[in-house]
Amino acid sequence: MRRDYTRDLVVLWSLFFVWGFITCLNGILIPKLKAVFVLDFATAMLVQLAFFAAYGLFSLPSGRLVERFGYQRGIVIGLGIAALGCLGFLPAASQELYSLFLASLFVLACGITLLQVSANAYVTILGPAGTASARLTLTQAFNSLGTFLAQLVGTALILAPAGALALGQSARAVKLPYVGLAVVLVLLAVFMGIARLPQVEAPEVAELEPAEPTSQESAWQHRNLVLGALAIFLYVGGEVAIGSLLVNYLGEASIGGKSAEQAGHLASYYWGGAMLGRFIGSLTMRHLTANRTLAAAACSACLLLVVTMTTSGVVATWSVISIGLFNSIMFPTIYSLALARLGKHTSQGSGILCMAMVGGALIPYLQGVVADQLGLQHSFVVPLFCYASILLYALRGWSPVKIQP
Repeated sequence: MRRDYTRDLVVLWSLFFVWGFITCLNGILIPKLKAVFVLDFATAMLVQLAFFAAYGLFSLPSGRLVERFGYQRGIVIGLGIAALGCLGFLPAASQELYSLFLASLFVLACGITLLQVSANAYVTILGPAGTASARLTLTQAFNSLGTFLAQLVGTALILAPAGALALGQSARAVKLPYVGLAVVLVLLAVFMGIARLPQVEAPEVAELEPAEPTSQESAWQHRNLVLGALAIFLYVGGEVAIGSLLVNYLGEASIGGKSAEQAGHLASYYWGGAMLGRFIGSLTMRHLTANRTLAAAACSACLLLVVTMTTSGVVATWSVISIGLFNSIMFPTIYSLALARLGKHTSQGSGILCMAMVGGALIPYLQGVVADQLGLQHSFVVPLFCYASILLYALRGWSPVKIQP
């Protein structure tokens, strides 16, 4: 008799909510710190470089930690590390040092990386493999709920207090949100430590297709995983780049002419679209072909980027915001397609995919450089390339076969 994992998945939804909330706050920090420290776009994007660099450096070690200690303990350790990173914002704001903000973000992201490696793979194996995409899409919807609320809360607590022009007062506006997050993370770690979650091994639920021969030495031998990692690199980079510059973009006179607070509220629709799309996708993707759905979403994102780059005003504003709706199913779909038939290498594969999230460090920085040289509106050619590549992966790149040694 097959076990019902609904209760266990509900517990995991809280994790996805919290790290979505934390990740989205970066998009609030960028315009805030850019104004406080008088930075250009490229230097401001070091926020994302510091955060997502942890995915590149800590993902594979995280995969080994999960293999040694299990999914549940990996989650608890990740929550503890993330809490330490949040507390680092206290000295960073008090001493008014941009470098300390970046160091704290890196520590925080190391904890989130371990959570990603543990929880994403865990969700894919808690149930039939044939519905893994739909299950991960639903779980990611709670991640998007966190990003949506973080945009609103962060705007109110970090961007809105703009009247205080003194550097110290402005920098200290970030203390309250991150101390509150540290408390939540510690409480969540205690809860996850005592929760009775199932000890499930990937091969027990790998039902979509026959498992690959056990003679394979590494997940790197799966062509689909390698291409999926590239697609994750490009997707995370494109999504984060857009979200990071959205407040500044909507403040451009030719686009929206909004204040930082007004642009922050408008940007919440970008993340809200992703949330809505994931809830819808969790229902519809049980009946749709995953790679074709991914192709349709990537194609739509490309078209919207072309529109926002070639128009102005209301059209440019809402075309870029609407991309969030089509972002919704991309990450969980790519992730589950890339992990198909990995069997005992699922934990290693999850670590590789999380390592690929380093795209969120490099691509936003690249867009920042382009924005400084060519202008903010023209810089959206960078995420356009990312989504075009994902479209190619969905149409021609995906096939669950191994690379012959």
